[in-house]
Amino acid sequence: MDIRAVIFDVGGVIQESPLDFLREYELRNDLPEGFIAGIVGNYAARPDGAWQRLERGELLLDEFCRIFDAEIANLGYSVSTAAMMLEMADYVAIRPRMIEAVRRIRTHGMKTAALTNNWLMEEKDDEREALKSHFDAFIESSRTGLRKPDPRIYELTCEALGVLPGEAAFLDDIGANLKTAARLGMLAIKVTDPDAALRELGEAIGIDLVDPPPAGSGPREETGA
Repeated sequence: MDIRAVIFDVGGVIQESPLDFLREYELRNDLPEGFIAGIVGNYAARPDGAWQRLERGELLLDEFCRIFDAEIANLGYSVSTAAMMLEMADYVAIRPRMIEAVRRIRTHGMKTAALTNNWLMEEKDDEREALKSHFDAFIESSRTGLRKPDPRIYELTCEALGVLPGEAAFLDDIGANLKTAARLGMLAIKVTDPDAALRELGEAIGIDLVDPPPAGSGPREETGA
């Protein structure tokens, strides 16, 4: 496979996993294990589910929070969804080794993209713009009206990079998202251990993405979009 571009999921790949946050949040707030994740999964499994609509940009965050608050209340618990979502956004810090991998890939002349299911959050616009600057293309479900695993958003990403799906590698932490990528002909790499995923990608594209740069190699220069 002649790989000319690498596409990265954001949450769980470039950033820490929102699923890890939900597990911690449930524990801290005396909620049953898997309670919040179960509601999210229920909404995400239905095309008209609130989570899908949020990530497609069809619901604003405050509208989604009202729906989610009501769902939780109906199940006998009380949670401020607005506070939870803001806390989640703060939790999912960038993984520096992933940004370094993106830099190395681009230094070798390959294209990179971020492909993310996300929602609009004005409070995080500056952080979004900073993250966006590391990639050649930044494709968001909330701005395209499409979300993974819809194959159209993968095709849109490849078009933005000027490559065919069979010329791209795709990293994600969700199996369903990877299955669509593989069906389209992409090299699909699951991210459970970030370093292991970067080693697998590095072997496929012939670039060392894990070891630190040699001493005295000079300052790193970031490449803009």
